[in-house]
Amino acid sequence: MRPQSFEDYVGQEHLVSSDSPLRTAIEAGNIPSMILWGPPGVGKTTLVHVISKISGRDFYTLSAINSGVKNVREVIEKAKKSSLFSKGNPVLFIDEIHRFSKSQQDSLLGAVEDGTITLIGATTENPSFEVITPLLSRCQVYVLKHLDENHLDVVIDNAINHDSVLRLKKFKIKERDALYRFSGGDARKLYNILELLVNSFGDSDVIIDNKSVVDRLQENMAIYDKSGEQHYDIISAFIKSVRGSDADASVYWLARMLEGGEDVKFIARRLIILASEDIGLANPNALLMANACFEAVNKIGMPEARIILSEATIYLATSPKSNSAYMAIDKALAIVKETGDLPVPLHLRNAPTKLMKNLDYGKNYKYPHSYPGNYTEQDYMPEKLSDTTIYEAGKNSKENASEKYLSDLKKNS
Repeated sequence: MRPQSFEDYVGQEHLVSSDSPLRTAIEAGNIPSMILWGPPGVGKTTLVHVISKISGRDFYTLSAINSGVKNVREVIEKAKKSSLFSKGNPVLFIDEIHRFSKSQQDSLLGAVEDGTITLIGATTENPSFEVITPLLSRCQVYVLKHLDENHLDVVIDNAINHDSVLRLKKFKIKERDALYRFSGGDARKLYNILELLVNSFGDSDVIIDNKSVVDRLQENMAIYDKSGEQHYDIISAFIKSVRGSDADASVYWLARMLEGGEDVKFIARRLIILASEDIGLANPNALLMANACFEAVNKIGMPEARIILSEATIYLATSPKSNSAYMAIDKALAIVKETGDLPVPLHLRNAPTKLMKNLDYGKNYKYPHSYPGNYTEQDYMPEKLSDTTIYEAGKNSKENASEKYLSDLKKNS
């Protein structure tokens, strides 16, 4: 079912439409080194397959899961020899490049820089975090998006009409909502669901409605989840369990992710976000714990990383919760978008030159440390927003104490 051309490719119109810069460059024979970043099952590997068909260049493929520096060097040596006889420099495709260590990525640098190879990497993780800066600076980053319902319709129809097994079956498609929901914009997951449905109906007609999809997926959940297909559902359950202060459920979903082979750094990053978004100022140490967890699992790896992740997960789940920082920044951003670039009050402006001082920049600014308690009343917001409240303290002991401290300061100033 893998497309052989841009015309057959489903989704990612911003990359593969007839007038897109990437497609234009590839069809002209100019393939840049690139990183394809997007969620699973949206066509990263398929796009590379199409590029290989069109380019006519020598293509080498490595998986970061089971390849090392030795494999990279062997490919580079082959590329040096083959480039003498090919119409363009060879292309090296590395799937899941985020799993390559720094030393493995370093081994690619010279060959990419001198043009021995054109590198194409695919990743589900933010390349800013996972790809070393020197290598990233030599690559274009292209973002692939989840497939929408229209794309999934095409995937379903293609499978039913063209797959060698499915086209022999009789399909009755009454509803597609459950297919959309369970596939989550992932074409590979959708193909797996269709295969499972066909097998479950045996020789009978395949009837697809919401109930049949849900019933058969629940009956075959072990098959459906054998490759971590519920990645997004499980991480969602994990996040909501920590937010809901349920340590037991939090550790259970953590175990599900670890058993499914989830990247420990992905989990640790989610904990950092949780610490800021859901615990925040109710327990500021949560962010320190989550950050320390990330640093530790990054150094140690599995299987010991499971203990560190468990400790941090339980700490965050049992911490008091507050989303006041999250709400405050979102409210502030909304105000900025609505009001635009409001002028900074004169007394708060910097005055490094005589002209600025003559224009009253910095005039009448009150230096808080010159006053009792290191505090004095003055306006810090733009005049138009002088009475605007953005931060509202959460109802917890830490923020209650901070709120009382500020209230006392204002009373005594």
